[in-house]
Amino acid sequence: MRPEHSADSPLSIHAMTVAYHRKPVLWDVDYDAKPNRLIAIVGPNGAGKSTMIKACLGLAPRASGQVEFWGESYRRARSRIGYVPQRESVDWDFPVSALDVVCMGRYRRIGWCRPVSRSHKEAGLECLERVGMRSLAGRQISQLSGGQQQRVFLARALAQEADLYFMDEPFAGVDAATERAIVDVLRELKSQGKTVIVVHHDLQTVPEYFDEVILLNMRVVASGSVNEVFTEENLHKTYGGRLTLLSEAAEAIARAAGGA
Repeated sequence: MRPEHSADSPLSIHAMTVAYHRKPVLWDVDYDAKPNRLIAIVGPNGAGKSTMIKACLGLAPRASGQVEFWGESYRRARSRIGYVPQRESVDWDFPVSALDVVCMGRYRRIGWCRPVSRSHKEAGLECLERVGMRSLAGRQISQLSGGQQQRVFLARALAQEADLYFMDEPFAGVDAATERAIVDVLRELKSQGKTVIVVHHDLQTVPEYFDEVILLNMRVVASGSVNEVFTEENLHKTYGGRLTLLSEAAEAIARAAGGA
């Protein structure tokens, strides 16, 4: 662990640069996540938000830099880390049930190529219950709606019983009921001492849903508590002149200040 980063941090990023075909996507990212926080990664399209998560997890190659979890490598800490990818990146035609998908989150506990025991299936059903999907446990995933599929993936992450979760746009394209269910799960995880890092696109809900925010546009523009960092000035630096979007964010900031 480098001295400027804390070994207590669930995620420490030092001087991370990511490039595709020699074109930088992320540049010199430094960040320490505080434990027991709900953290949003916010920025314009193409800012590198999903790439940041994937690079941390070794799913995208880093050109330079170092990533550690509680002062250890991903390989050593991976059993403590959960991941919810973008729904669009998943082959939903694969012939498995909702419960099968959730039980995949327990493979590190079950062991590869070993049968799923009754106790693990019961644990999977409990996770489906937490996202309101237990009644559809036997339904093939291709037969589920987009919101239901997202809830199943959230249940799979819960089944991992991780300490740090990465979620890539879990709110994208879901109905209002699913959004509420996701928020409830995020708050439940925080109450259990977990840290959750979420790629998020709706600026209006940042003050309501999250404790911390990372404003990203290839570089980290600003990071820290929502109250301190989620300001009109920093949003202008991050998004440039997208005035409609920024006016909506300004309204959210005003609402949050009024309720403080």
